[in-house]
Amino acid sequence: MTTDTLPILYTKEGCPWCTEAIKFLDEHGVGYRLREVSGDAAAFEELKRKSGQTKAPTLDWNGKILADFGTEELVPFLRDRNVKLEDS
Repeated sequence: MTTDTLPILYTKEGCPWCTEAIKFLDEHGVGYRLREVSGDAAAFEELKRKSGQTKAPTLDWNGKILADFGTEELVPFLRDRNVKLEDS
């Protein structure tokens, strides 16, 4: 995947679920582009437009949206996209 085609992970400062999502993706070798929406009005509007809500973390995988999730929801979402999760 090129950088432009990597999924976008929207996060908020101080969000424990966001920290967990970043850690999980990093540990399993899943690439992404990080968009911190706290203090970035344009990124926050993008998050709301794509997901229909304001909660983070939200993952935009080429138009498929997983909003307000924990790792329990993230694993099946990634598997549905044929992502092979590397062991940490």
